[in-house]
Amino acid sequence: MTADIQKRLAGEAAALRVEPDMIVGLGTGSTAAWFVKALAARNLTGLRCVPTSEATAELARELGLPLSTLEDTPRIDLTVDGADEVGPGLALIKGGGAALLREKLVWEASARCIVIADAAKVVPVLGAFPLPIEVVAFGHKTTANRIMDVLTDHDVAMPARVRQAERGLVRTDGGNLIYDARCGAIHDPVRLADDLKLVTGVVEHGLFLGLADEAIIGLDSGVNTLLP
Repeated sequence: MTADIQKRLAGEAAALRVEPDMIVGLGTGSTAAWFVKALAARNLTGLRCVPTSEATAELARELGLPLSTLEDTPRIDLTVDGADEVGPGLALIKGGGAALLREKLVWEASARCIVIADAAKVVPVLGAFPLPIEVVAFGHKTTANRIMDVLTDHDVAMPARVRQAERGLVRTDGGNLIYDARCGAIHDPVRLADDLKLVTGVVEHGLFLGLADEAIIGLDSGVNTLLP
């Protein structure tokens, strides 16, 4: 079974957790897109949806889902989103889709958060997937040097690299840049998360710790549920 089918199964299972009249946070990325499609297909009444990116908002509008904003609906009942890695205790790395700041804002405003992923995303130790770090564009190379000091203190030898695409530097919906840190293994994610947030110029990082209440993992045989 392909990873895309596993993502679809996880997204469809998560959509069944949504009830009428809920305020729902919509994640970003290929797995979250399956959830958005499955949610729209249920045609539930009274929904209000808060997207975590412009790309998700566009998809939701195309499917007829009613949209709101975090300003208008600051308390969210349930957020469903994907992850780049799901580690022990449902510690996550997110941000491959360059929406980590908005995602974390929506996650932290939610009463409950479900992460959905294909089976390959479940790992024994976080860090094989490069850790995204969102930084302000002004002076970003200087910020990158300070980030490297933190990474070195955490035994990471590889420098963080600014993310680029064919059109140039990747910019988030908020106009910030993304640096990706190839950590290899993150043995103390809590300390690394705290240390990165202390760096001037760092807006947010892709370590989502203590936020996921449940994981729905797509398998060849269906889905598996993981708890912290």
